[in-house]
Amino acid sequence: MHLIPAATVILLRGAQIYPEILLLHRNPDLAVQGGAWVFPGGRLEPADGTPDDTLRAARACAVRETLEEAGLRLTPDDLVPMSRWVTPEELPKRFDTWFFLAVADPGVHVHIDGREIVDHRWYSAEQAIAAHHTGQGMLSPPAFVLLSQLAALGPLANIMTKITAAPPLHYTPRLIPLPDGACTVYQQDAAYRSGDLASPGPRHRLWMRAAGWRYESLPG
Repeated sequence: MHLIPAATVILLRGAQIYPEILLLHRNPDLAVQGGAWVFPGGRLEPADGTPDDTLRAARACAVRETLEEAGLRLTPDDLVPMSRWVTPEELPKRFDTWFFLAVADPGVHVHIDGREIVDHRWYSAEQAIAAHHTGQGMLSPPAFVLLSQLAALGPLANIMTKITAAPPLHYTPRLIPLPDGACTVYQQDAAYRSGDLASPGPRHRLWMRAAGWRYESLPG
């Protein structure tokens, strides 16, 4: 199945302890992620660049989408690659998405269009996860995982140091159905090849059960 190239920006601004992260509320009537709270982003367009230079095109896309959806101007040099995600094979529409980090000025003002994006909020990573759990801020699986990782890193300076120093991880999730939901497992997980969630070994997975979601990352 054809993969749709896309790019997204996790925009952080400094706070007293933990940084705040910009989330945009997509119009519930939209066919893709309608009603979800997302980072600014979208699919690549021809003007963003050629497919043979994917990362450069993704940076251009991320800059353009942030301006279109949030009214904020970034440059490609502002973006730090964090990870790259491919939608599981089991889903009907699949994306190949770069996620970038960028730091916003503390007094930055967001302008949404009121059509595709109907609201915005600045959340700490933990606040965004809590809103998801209470039904007040539905997140996508990649957003839930990345917010969980950012929450564990703590202050803004530590986040940027850690992410800048590490190569971006590539995620090609495997989706495993459960009676009460599903579990996505990532390449580092012991169950990635076998599909046996009880396999001994390292854990890198997202439990998506009716009772709630939980990100699990444990070495073997």
